[in-house]
Amino acid sequence: MFKIGRNEKCWCGCGKKYKQCHERSDEENLKKFVEEGYPLPDKHLILSPEDIQGIRKSARLSVAVMDELDSFVKEGVTTLEIDELVAKLTADGGGICAPYHYEGFPKHCCTSLNNVVCHGIPDDTVLKDGDIINVDVTTILNGYYSDMSRMYMIGNVSDEAKQLVEVTKECMYKGIESVRPYTPVGDIGNAINDITDKYGYGVVRALCGHGVGLEFHNDPIVNHFRTDRKTMVLVPNMVFTIEPMINAGTWDCNVSKEDGWTVTTADGSLSAQWEHTVVVTEDGADIITRRI
Repeated sequence: MFKIGRNEKCWCGCGKKYKQCHERSDEENLKKFVEEGYPLPDKHLILSPEDIQGIRKSARLSVAVMDELDSFVKEGVTTLEIDELVAKLTADGGGICAPYHYEGFPKHCCTSLNNVVCHGIPDDTVLKDGDIINVDVTTILNGYYSDMSRMYMIGNVSDEAKQLVEVTKECMYKGIESVRPYTPVGDIGNAINDITDKYGYGVVRALCGHGVGLEFHNDPIVNHFRTDRKTMVLVPNMVFTIEPMINAGTWDCNVSKEDGWTVTTADGSLSAQWEHTVVVTEDGADIITRRI
């Protein structure tokens, strides 16, 4: 059903042949989705236990870098200084910053400030009281990718900004809670949109979560907004990000014509984002980029 030969080793890593392990249960769990025309993941999206362990090691470095930022990101610091610290800590840990020179991106991480939705480029901008900023770190360690981001509130932020940051974090975790094997990936966006509707927030539609681990970006596409489309069915050992970008105003956004990267809200409203890398398990999802 996943283009896995019956005599190949099962995807779960048990060492048995597929036909002796998960073949029957996969067919039973996926039969209705196949009949209804839902897309199924290709075999290469179902990672081996060894690959997942490699991603976990990469994630430990990502988390360590981000934990150092927790005390560093504050009023008076420039976004370039954040980038320089990310580069140093990643290199000291034996890793590589995946964003650096990726498709021309000039820095080691993304720093998205206030009305910047994502892909903010670090520069000499000084953080000031009342700012909110997302720092997005992607680490390559021994060929394995892990991806995460956190929001930081600088000094005394407005009630509006604080609520947006906290609700966006809630959206991320509610999306993670919605992950179940043998369910459509679209359920994640439905769960997130149920929360944002209560606040009148806009869920960015032009950008999404994505498969990660062996590559920077892969399937599945993880939209964070509500949909009734037939989206890819999740199965155990798929790895991807959940990273809702939530705007205080409209969901619409613009890409900078000057640098080709920086995405801002179309109406100038504040935006927030949180991100984790997760792996689908036999009964839900495990956060690979959680603090240990």
